[in-house]
Amino acid sequence: MSVAPVPQLDSVRISFLTAEDRLPLLFEPAAGGVDLENWISSHPEFVETQLERFGGVLFRGFDIESADELARLIEALAGKPLEYHERSSPRTEVGRNVYTSTDYPARKKINLHNENSYQDNWPLKIFFLCTTPAQRGGMTPLADCRRVLARLNPETRQRFMTKKWMLVRNFNDGFGLSWQTVFQTEDPVAVERYCRENQIQVEWKDDLRLRTTATRSAIVRHPRTGEQIWFNHVMFFHVSSVEPGLRNALLQEFGQYDLPSNTFFGDGSFIESDVMDEIREAYERETIMFPSRRGDLLVLDNMLVAHGRTPYEGPRQILVGMAQLVHRSQVELTNGV
Repeated sequence: MSVAPVPQLDSVRISFLTAEDRLPLLFEPAAGGVDLENWISSHPEFVETQLERFGGVLFRGFDIESADELARLIEALAGKPLEYHERSSPRTEVGRNVYTSTDYPARKKINLHNENSYQDNWPLKIFFLCTTPAQRGGMTPLADCRRVLARLNPETRQRFMTKKWMLVRNFNDGFGLSWQTVFQTEDPVAVERYCRENQIQVEWKDDLRLRTTATRSAIVRHPRTGEQIWFNHVMFFHVSSVEPGLRNALLQEFGQYDLPSNTFFGDGSFIESDVMDEIREAYERETIMFPSRRGDLLVLDNMLVAHGRTPYEGPRQILVGMAQLVHRSQVELTNGV
C-alpha cells in the first residue's frame, strides 16, 4: 500500500519505525519539553488522518508513566475510555477504565486479534502504554487487516462473506473464565438480557453452566475509510490455535462444540484445516514486530490493525485503554459490497 510522504509538525519529529509505508508511524519530540496531551489536543485531525493511513502510530520519548496520564491522552484524542465488557481474558483495572494487558502466563504467546471483534460493538481505537518493558521478548506483533484480507484466496473471502463466522463459548466447565467474570454479574437474568441485546444465543446447562453462540460478519467495512477489512476472532478462538498437547486433551474431554471456545462458519459447519492454515499464513506474512521502550504509547485503529504478544522473560507491564464505540450495524456489508 503506497503512501505519500508524511508532513512534519513543529516540535514533533515524524518518521517510519520499520519499513516505509508500514505501521506504526513514529512520533518523537523534536526538542525537550513537549506536552503530549496538549500537542494531541491541538492536532487531533492530523493524528486521525495518520491512523487511517497507517493503522497505528507510536509516541516515543514523551515521558508518559501512569494510568492517569494514559486516560487523559485517550480522552484528548478519542473521548472517554471505555469499560472492558463481555470479557475473554483476565485483566486488572488500574485506573478509570484503564487495564493491564491480558494477565496471561509470560511463556505463552497471544495470537493476533482485533479487540472485541466477536462482540456486537467494539472500540475503534486501542491504546497501549509500556510502563515496564520485558527483559527479553514481550513484543506486540501487529498486522494490517487490509493486507491480511488481500492475501486470502477469493474463494475463502467469498465463503466468509456469505456464511459469516460463529463463536461458541462454554462457561463454568472448569476451564477458562466463568460467565460471572465475563459478564461482570452473578445474575443469570442480567446475562440473558445482555445477550438478547447483543445478538447472542444463550443455553443454560446443568449446574448453571452456560453456552453462548454468536454469529458475526468476518469481513466488514471501516466506518471512516470505507475499506473492507478482515475483522474477526476466527483464528484466535479456533481450537487449532491451542498448543497441540492441550488441544488434544480438550478435544478428548469436550469435543468440538463444548470447548471453552471454538469457531465455525456461521452455519455451524467446521472450518477446514487448510482454510485455517491459509488464514494463519496471511497473518504471519503481514506481521510486524519491534521491542517496546519504557514510556512508549502505541495507538492503533482497532479495526485496521490486529495485535498480539510474544512470550517474554522478566517483569513486564503494558497498560491498555479503549475508546470510540462502533456498533456492528455501522459496518456491515450489504450484498458483499
